Amino acid sequence: MELIKFEPLLKQTIWGGDKIIPFKQLDQQLDQVGESWEISGVQGNETIVKEGQYKGMKLNELVARLGEKLVGRDNYERFGNEFPLLIKFIDAQRDLSIQVHPDDETAHRQGKSRGKTEMWYVLPSEPEAQLFSGLKQQITPEQYAQMVADDTITEALSQYHVQEGDVFFIPAGRIHTIGAGCFVAEIQQTSDVTYRIYDYNRRDKDGNLRQLHTKEAAESIDYRVLPDYRTAYKLEKNVPEQVVQCPFFTTAVYDIDEPMTLDYSELDAFVILIGVKGQGTLTVDGQQTTLNMGETVLVPATVNEIKVEGSVRFLETFV
Repeated sequence: MELIKFEPLLKQTIWGGDKIIPFKQLDQQLDQVGESWEISGVQGNETIVKEGQYKGMKLNELVARLGEKLVGRDNYERFGNEFPLLIKFIDAQRDLSIQVHPDDETAHRQGKSRGKTEMWYVLPSEPEAQLFSGLKQQITPEQYAQMVADDTITEALSQYHVQEGDVFFIPAGRIHTIGAGCFVAEIQQTSDVTYRIYDYNRRDKDGNLRQLHTKEAAESIDYRVLPDYRTAYKLEKNVPEQVVQCPFFTTAVYDIDEPMTLDYSELDAFVILIGVKGQGTLTVDGQQTTLNMGETVLVPATVNEIKVEGSVRFLETFV
């Protein structure tokens, strides 16, 4: 079965920047592109196959046609025709709102289909770029509500200046936001449930304060405090480095400059490869495709091995 690429869904936002189009080497003229949805099965925002025998098909149509051949037996039994991961590039020219996502149990209780756990891999960002992830001090639900009300909630959050290669795991319940100047690759559960906690009292184009989800957020927050929310890892040439393993996805970083074979013969699951730097070539059964910076490739579960060549850094993720 062939490797699959999709047409990106480019999202123009009030906070979007100018990094995504050149990063993906697209021949398009768009301003304020905040997100590129690379692989998406979200209803109404499904990515479409770019080329090959399935060209023009929506992702979930492809899952329905190929079933476990595409996603693997366990994944097909677990998720049916809905693809379980959403892959994005995000470019924030302005601060995003302070947010939290519910876990699956809380989301179901609130009438949502599922919660959202995600991770960020930091791409080349502005020198002053920073983000918030997690609580730096213990607070109660009552203190949380008061800090939101008096505009001091950011004082309770851990703040990080970021650089290329940083990894942040954002499990459901962890308060977080991407700050101005950040450019990241995001891997997440297929869910668009986001609760806005605080938005710096900004107004929309009509002069109205943006909607907050204070009650739903309060029900979703994990109040545990950790010493560090940035993932520590050491990247070596031509050696995979696992950075996240959770019930929703497992992700590793590769940085290669010599030929490498990825062996998936014991893995009955789809794999997604996300190019974050350099240029590479993927070969499966004599068929070649590129894996360059800004490209995302879906590897069907029936593929047993891939030969990777070139000088390329990429993320590998699967469920």
